[in-house]
Amino acid sequence: MKISYPMRFTLTATLFLVEAGAQTTALPPGASHAAPVTQNFGVAPQYDTTHVYVAPQDFDRFVASLLATFGGTASKQGVFTVTPTPSSTMSQLVLTPVGTLSVFGFKTAVPYPFGGERTGYLVTDLDAAVRSARSTGADVLVTSFNDPIGRDAVIQWPGGVNMQLYWHTTAPSYAPLQTIPENRIYVSADRASAFMRSFLAFSYGKVVSDEAQAPGVEIGRPGDTYRRIRIESVFGKLAVLVTDGHLPYPYGREMTGYEVTSLTDTLAKAKATGVLVLVAPYTAEQRTAAIVQFPGGYIAEIHSSENSGK
Repeated sequence: MKISYPMRFTLTATLFLVEAGAQTTALPPGASHAAPVTQNFGVAPQYDTTHVYVAPQDFDRFVASLLATFGGTASKQGVFTVTPTPSSTMSQLVLTPVGTLSVFGFKTAVPYPFGGERTGYLVTDLDAAVRSARSTGADVLVTSFNDPIGRDAVIQWPGGVNMQLYWHTTAPSYAPLQTIPENRIYVSADRASAFMRSFLAFSYGKVVSDEAQAPGVEIGRPGDTYRRIRIESVFGKLAVLVTDGHLPYPYGREMTGYEVTSLTDTLAKAKATGVLVLVAPYTAEQRTAAIVQFPGGYIAEIHSSENSGK
């Protein structure tokens, strides 16, 4: 199921088709393609959504808290079938300046494996993108299926990271984001290299940092260190957190990190709408961050850089 599905019901005739264009971002030294990949199928980060599942009774309060915290707009709420098998869910797209979220409140049981996919990536050619992902080592958990004005598939990268790929018959058009959210991936040391090879080959991404001894406070273990890799691609930012799995709550539960101008001001807005601060603000390297829980249970990291204020 694609979290961005609700956007399709708000499209107008002014929306334009996104042209598929190959990009040739080089892989970092030592990285190699798992198989020949000749095209980057991504579009832009504002079309890549975090998938959030909440109970129907929490749906409206959750969306309201997101908008109060980050600003932005939401699509018209509706009830749809967004899986290849029968189901019914409330669905709404939330467009904020710091990231796009697609929110589901299932009125029926959630068909497997939906609910386990963390993000939806818009691609220019679904069939070709699925072939590309498979060729680099990804598994296809849900083969492509039709929806009213597009198609979807669910894939799994090495390390057990589930994502959805989706395509629109008529492409949406959204303004660029103010800041690019960070997809936060927790993997084991055993599977980190396989994940990196596969995802980099598919996304034409580049490694912008690979810190073998990142500060453990970032994963709730002050005094320890761990490996942290940051990747950028046309799909946006991705942090690969390589750990032994000995993670205190809530670390590992946050799927996305949102960059804001002032963490202090953002947390004040969040708390006024019922958001809980699970991890108080801390500073590590060039980032001041906190982890919060929105009404309905969604857990997120929020951070500001030392250059953007606290």
